[in-house]
Amino acid sequence: MDITIADHTIPAGESKTININIARLPSHTVINTPIYVSRALEEGPVLALMAGMHGDEINGMEIVRRMLESGLHQPKRGTVVCIPIINMYGFLNYSREVPDGKDINRSFPGSRNGSLASRVAYHMMREVVPIIDYGIDFHTGGAMRANYPQVRAELKDKINFELAQAFSAPFTIDAPFRPNSLRKEASRKGKNIIVYEGGESLRFDQHAIKEGIAGTLRLMKHLNMIDEAPNPEVENKVIWSTGWIRAKTPGLFQPNVICGQQVQKGDWVGTVTDPFGEFQEKILAIETGYVIGLNNIPVINAGDALMHIGTDTFCKLESIGDD
Repeated sequence: MDITIADHTIPAGESKTININIARLPSHTVINTPIYVSRALEEGPVLALMAGMHGDEINGMEIVRRMLESGLHQPKRGTVVCIPIINMYGFLNYSREVPDGKDINRSFPGSRNGSLASRVAYHMMREVVPIIDYGIDFHTGGAMRANYPQVRAELKDKINFELAQAFSAPFTIDAPFRPNSLRKEASRKGKNIIVYEGGESLRFDQHAIKEGIAGTLRLMKHLNMIDEAPNPEVENKVIWSTGWIRAKTPGLFQPNVICGQQVQKGDWVGTVTDPFGEFQEKILAIETGYVIGLNNIPVINAGDALMHIGTDTFCKLESIGDD
């Protein structure tokens, strides 16, 4: 069966690059979103690899780029649709959002005549989501916060759970849908999309990139699209509850732990001081679990998120959704 995207038809056994015109700059410069489609001769599922929903989250872009460069996106069975940069505007401006300040991943299902973010979402829902069976939406931490490699999915859905386990990132996190996100709106269409998070914005994290590529290959093998994939380097841990440790006072933050580390409730995990040597406050772990996210900026204000703790048991911690 042929696949059609933006009036371009791709038969089985062929590959094609398609440019979807989203809009243009005030200078009349046209902004296109390139989509790379690779189809095997043998039938199989359609998997989308999508990155750059937030224009400053470059680790996902690099994961998709390396897969394209090395030919790892070419399946033996089925179809892989690669979109290295969804938010070209944000990418060009080192920004999470589009120029109107809106977040594309809070703008789904979008509108053809809506805001710029809404128009990008509309094209994704119209041209890409209808043809896919599964997807990986690649993200990173934001605002100088690093996320340890992790998959986020609504795990009560059996298929989502299977996809997350097949990807086998160091952590699999139960994450409810966020309103107006790609993941939620795609689920309404019967499509299963998991989110991969790794590293921080505007900074390459080689470990996160490596884990992202390896996990994608494991998922492709699980879907019978390829025959070989690397084994996980660490055991996957399922996280059912998460919560942020937040600063009670402003000052300078210095962590005592690293991303991915296990901590016990009450452990001394960091310190907040002032620049003048007048006070020192110890930061203690709020629960026994793992450091799944860490603030990397030293200067903090009261209420700032310092450390994200995930537990493998159900407890009264705040849940998370897409980054």
